[in-house]
Amino acid sequence: MSDQGVAEKKIADIILPEGYTPSEDEEYMCEMQRAFFRHQLLIWKQQLVEEAEKTVLGMHEEKAVFADPTDRASLETDRNFELRTRDRERKLIGKIDRTIRTIEEDEYGFCSGCGVEIGLGRLQARPVTDLCIDCKTKEEQMERVHRDEDESEEE
Repeated sequence: MSDQGVAEKKIADIILPEGYTPSEDEEYMCEMQRAFFRHQLLIWKQQLVEEAEKTVLGMHEEKAVFADPTDRASLETDRNFELRTRDRERKLIGKIDRTIRTIEEDEYGFCSGCGVEIGLGRLQARPVTDLCIDCKTKEEQMERVHRDEDESEEE
């Protein structure tokens, strides 16, 4: 088994103490911290999958016939909203899977833009983030500039 295979097994096998949360007192992205974030991501993914399954079941069970077109339109609007939400969640599941791979490859917690530590607080707030706050701010500024340019070209 390769060293990476050993690392993957180790992280997956770590049992966290009850109530464990990463601390600034620990080495940044030590095995316990990586196991913590991996565990959090797996829970989050499971919740998203369960919600998707409920949506599918609900849509199969809904066989209502509406005499009032307004009621039918309301149901269709609700369904469309639900489907858009599930599509965003499907994309989030993909991001969760990619993030779990970075944990298993021991690359998690470092900015993909500049390589600095992202920080425990930011990762706890958004465990799938791969950018430090500075790089994320720059990215958002660039998106605004491009959006503003696109809007001015349309005028």
